[in-house]
Amino acid sequence: MKKRVLNRSPGSPLVWVARGASHALDLPALVLMAAQVGFAALAREVGFSLLETLALTFFVWALPSQVVFVGLVGAGASAAATALAVTLSAMRFMPMVMSWMPMVRTPSTPRWALYLSSWFVAITAWIFAMAHLPALERSVRLPFFMGFAVTLSLLNALIVVIAYEAIGAMPDLMAAVLVFLTPVYFLLALYRAGRDVTDKLAIGAGLVLGATFSVLVPEADLLLAGLVGGVFAYGVGRALSQRGADLG
Repeated sequence: MKKRVLNRSPGSPLVWVARGASHALDLPALVLMAAQVGFAALAREVGFSLLETLALTFFVWALPSQVVFVGLVGAGASAAATALAVTLSAMRFMPMVMSWMPMVRTPSTPRWALYLSSWFVAITAWIFAMAHLPALERSVRLPFFMGFAVTLSLLNALIVVIAYEAIGAMPDLMAAVLVFLTPVYFLLALYRAGRDVTDKLAIGAGLVLGATFSVLVPEADLLLAGLVGGVFAYGVGRALSQRGADLG
């Protein structure tokens, strides 16, 4: 069955930019902004200036890579190790961009516009695109997406500035609590993105094994938690799927 396409009279691109921008206060975007408060607290705690923190918000995309950058610099890692870790963290965006670009590209779309707009493809923006763009005329998808993505980026930067300055006037305990907003955001986003029992098992195993290995093998806790937890979740998920197929 052919999917019904909404809004068959596209109108001005600026109208669609404004419509996209109006979604920047939807719940997923608000959750991301709340997590930026935690990032600002973390960056300030590590010793980053406001200008440096703001530059990371704009030029290191997106929040997980920002946290990786700040964490490694705070731990005294080398520039090469930090750059490699941030690059590996950002590689997950490649399949997102590959699935997003055919949705927004038209025969007349200039290549520079695709390169520029692809910079804003991250988890929140990608989920937004997958949820809204298929119902729109192809000619208005890119303005609609850019309206949302650019507005979200600017609001995130504003939140970082306000949070960074406000945290300096907060009691130490409250500022420390705000640091945990970022990992809480990651955990909730991962759980929501999980599509089957294997994903949920991987998250649970990572939580348990991460805490265990941080005590037993602190120098390799994240690596071992990801490796062991991922293998365990895959094995259990595969066994459950096979059992369901046998019963079916």
